[in-house]
Amino acid sequence: MKFIPHDYQRYCIVRIIQDAALALFLDMGLGKTVITLTAVNDLVFNRCQVGRCLVIAPKKVAEDTWTREQSKWDHLSLLRVRPVLGARERRIKALNSPGNVFVINRENVPWLVDYYRNGWPFDMVVIDESSSFKSSQSKRFRALKNIRGHIRRLVELTGTPSPNGLTDLWAQVYLLDGGARLGRTLTEYRNNYFSPASRNATTIFSYEPREGAGEKIQELIRDICISLSARDYLELPERIDNIRYVRLDAKARRAYDEMERERILELPEGVLDAGSAAVLSGKLLQLANGAVYRTQEFVQEDRAAERKEVVEIHDNKLEGFLELLEELNGRNVLVFYNFQHDLARIRRLLAKTGLSVRELKTPADIADWNAGKINILLAHPASVAYGLNLQEGGNDVVWFGLNWNLELYQQANARLHRQGQKHTVYVHHLLAAGTVDEDVMAALQRKGDCQAALLEALKARVEKYFQER
Repeated sequence: MKFIPHDYQRYCIVRIIQDAALALFLDMGLGKTVITLTAVNDLVFNRCQVGRCLVIAPKKVAEDTWTREQSKWDHLSLLRVRPVLGARERRIKALNSPGNVFVINRENVPWLVDYYRNGWPFDMVVIDESSSFKSSQSKRFRALKNIRGHIRRLVELTGTPSPNGLTDLWAQVYLLDGGARLGRTLTEYRNNYFSPASRNATTIFSYEPREGAGEKIQELIRDICISLSARDYLELPERIDNIRYVRLDAKARRAYDEMERERILELPEGVLDAGSAAVLSGKLLQLANGAVYRTQEFVQEDRAAERKEVVEIHDNKLEGFLELLEELNGRNVLVFYNFQHDLARIRRLLAKTGLSVRELKTPADIADWNAGKINILLAHPASVAYGLNLQEGGNDVVWFGLNWNLELYQQANARLHRQGQKHTVYVHHLLAAGTVDEDVMAALQRKGDCQAALLEALKARVEKYFQER
């Protein structure tokens, strides 16, 4: 296929070639992969400025997207893309094979840095979905930071650079400039631009930017960060969000209310911190979907051990899901689940329908979905959040169960609502009425700090119960 770049794509390609360090904060569907490969192709074959380029990507993107994009475009035919995946021996073999672009999943970055040590062979590094390096405490960030001096060119790609707020930017920008713009440490960055937003006596849970901080930060990083929105450059099909409320029956409602009350009353003096909020929210989200994990103790080889047992509570949401599928009348559907017991129960339900049902695991699943061979594609949002092109296989998304992660939510929906989609995209949300499902949906719609929203929503419930006692 012949690549005819849009003007904004030409601009980004030129900037990658000209700038030694650059972040492309491009909206989903603007073609970050082909832009980058085109620039790498020029740097390797025309300018002889790059010998070996390393691409760090989420695992499923590393398995499929970069090799697929290279094979798709005529002008990239000379590039050799080598996935560096699998067992250690396979990774080493791939690294020692001829190639120009080597693609590794982000979890193996510490291993790769340790493998080469001071013999680092990649003069260019591309971080696909750089927001996965937003934590300065992560092993992958520290490993790349240690080897940064051996990297001549660094490109960061993401459509969601700060999903949880501006604090997410520091680590990503640090990898570009070593702290020249936003400060040498995260603490310095926070002290200069933020104030504590949520805290207890000893721990700060979240920060909020001071007045005018956002504009100052944007000005500081403007020269090394390009931010473009799909709305300004692409005519994407319409996206319609549909919320379908599932009413819990009397038995399920009693179980939910009892779970909520008992979990809240377990809290010492009604104190809710981030840890207890996550546990409480997780249990309530499970029950809203219809089942919960219960820890069961047993003795194994004279030792106490634990295992998780699934306790099924109700089928209300499964019934609502089946009704929705009937209304969609045979259209192919991408279904996102939250918990493993959701997956098991959905598969059991769909086994009786005669539909072609597949869990997304391999590149073959992606190809079959895009070829229209799969009616229902089941996926956890974390497994498809970045880079996968699924827009050819359908235009309906169903969220069986939501979670609080705004980045995963936005990225997962963009698997269908992206460049190349020819039809209106429908995003259906199944919400158990009167449950924490509604709190999650409200937080995602506000597109704010979902962690702060979680704490506030659950604190309100805690205060209510303790006032009623």
